[in-house]
Amino acid sequence: MEERPVYVSKEGLEKMREELQHLKTSKTREVAERIERAKDLGDLSENAEYAEAKEEYAWTQGRIIELEDAINRARVIEAADSERVSIGCRVGVDINGRKKEFTVVGTTEADPLRGRVSNESPIGQALLGKKVGDVAEVQAPSGPIAYKVLSIDC
Repeated sequence: MEERPVYVSKEGLEKMREELQHLKTSKTREVAERIERAKDLGDLSENAEYAEAKEEYAWTQGRIIELEDAINRARVIEAADSERVSIGCRVGVDINGRKKEFTVVGTTEADPLRGRVSNESPIGQALLGKKVGDVAEVQAPSGPIAYKVLSIDC
């Protein structure tokens, strides 16, 4: 597994712990019961229910391993100085006359459709360390895009 820290908010870490607890208890028990019921249906070589339940079990176990690893490497984002963009900051930007807002988060909490960009994404990387008034340039397939920092709220 990787050794890099996983940057996460306090709430994000709590969500990961809750998901892990759910997977280790309820979900694992539910899938094990599905496997047992499917076994009772007979010939396992042609039993789609059994194959599906085994796949779900494997996915659940893999997700448990991922979450345990991420939790072990988690570094909770602390409130930072709001002079410069850092992980956990909400950033108001101007992109060619359009105003947008992003929150720079760790990879596990990224959700671009909700304006939550990863610190490892091109936009997140370009914004990190910038001050109000600075311009962050992001290379896109259509060419560079300038993001002028209008506000920072950490």
